[in-house]
Amino acid sequence: MISFTQGDPLEEELRAYVPRPRLPSVNRVRGFVALDQTTILDHSAAHAQSVQEGASLRADMTRIGGSYWNFTGYWRGRFTSRGGSQQTLTDLINRTYHIGLYYDNPASHYVAGFGRLLLPWASSLSTIDGGYVARKFGRVTTGIFAGSTPDPTSWNYNKDRQIAGVFSNLEAGSWDNVRYSGTAGVAVTRLKWLAERQFAFFENSLMFKRNITIYHNLEADQMVPGRLGNTEKGPVLSRSFFTLRYQPIRAISFDVNHNYFRNIPTFDLRLLGTGLLEKMLFQGLSAGVRLDMPAHISVYTSLGRNKRETDVTPSWNYMYGLMLGRLGPTGIRADFRYSKFESSFGKGHYMTGILFRDFSDKLRMSFQVGQQDVHSTFSGQSRANFVTGDLDWFLGRHYFVSSGVTTYRGWMQNYDQIFFNLGYRF
Repeated sequence: MISFTQGDPLEEELRAYVPRPRLPSVNRVRGFVALDQTTILDHSAAHAQSVQEGASLRADMTRIGGSYWNFTGYWRGRFTSRGGSQQTLTDLINRTYHIGLYYDNPASHYVAGFGRLLLPWASSLSTIDGGYVARKFGRVTTGIFAGSTPDPTSWNYNKDRQIAGVFSNLEAGSWDNVRYSGTAGVAVTRLKWLAERQFAFFENSLMFKRNITIYHNLEADQMVPGRLGNTEKGPVLSRSFFTLRYQPIRAISFDVNHNYFRNIPTFDLRLLGTGLLEKMLFQGLSAGVRLDMPAHISVYTSLGRNKRETDVTPSWNYMYGLMLGRLGPTGIRADFRYSKFESSFGKGHYMTGILFRDFSDKLRMSFQVGQQDVHSTFSGQSRANFVTGDLDWFLGRHYFVSSGVTTYRGWMQNYDQIFFNLGYRF
């Protein structure tokens, strides 16, 4: 006679062999692949025409082959180009996307990622074409990273730069109460494989439920005389960004920011009218508010005060925005924005409007119009207007066609870009 105080070993052994449904995340594959052709009609004095063939890919593949590898993101690139290789506004925007292969096993001490991605624990370093490998020690994650810097929205953008470094991150608390994440590391950069910077970076965030968020990132360089013409020596603060966000109720939020650059930012000025550089325009102290109103209407604004060492008086930067979740009975969603700025790289203003419309599950449209006027010694592009539109039509369950056109009229560039692609969804 054998008795058990709890459970029955025979039943538990049989229960272990009962088939269980597979987790939805295992071998989940979603995305599309498409071949596209782009024609660029140059309306400048050269009157050149070029045709480019390429491909685009969007993927959301999780737990590939039952493993803990995931492949997610979006990519679009060229394979061939005939008649020239002019870089357009669309090409610049394409370079801001992310795609990569990631390993994340809850039962493993190791994590890794490779592709065009952000370092998860230090997103302030911007996008890198490369990878990272890290090991977890309880709440502490330590690792290495390396790659190039392809993102034209980065404050220190240079397509010929390489970066490598080490980091350590500490996470504590919970999402339901107070949560803290802090990262510290050192990195070196090379410009066309010549030594450029060696700096320390810090990134900290503190969150209290959904109401209060505090974030700060900082970079401090160790200056080396003679390196790329530098004459200074010793540690200096080169970059700092601080933001405090407070959301007392769901409908309204406030934020206070402070932005500092020691050197003049080198992001691509042609992206100003797209709204991708908003955080870079407000140098110094700024504040903003966002209000969600009935009828799916949101208004938001930012006001900043900027003063450089060479300025006699400070300048005021401001931005106004209006978002319409539904434009009357048309079903169109819209976002309109106006910004006036005066920063270390130049001064000017821009206006942009974006419209979206889903006619059905099989047909969707997007439309964007913008104007920017920039006066800067770092760019000959002063005034530019652009209009871009895209149309996606889904044919059945798997196939789709897309077409779009961009018209760009500027002081330095003056062209029309037309693209067409045919794709397969899986």
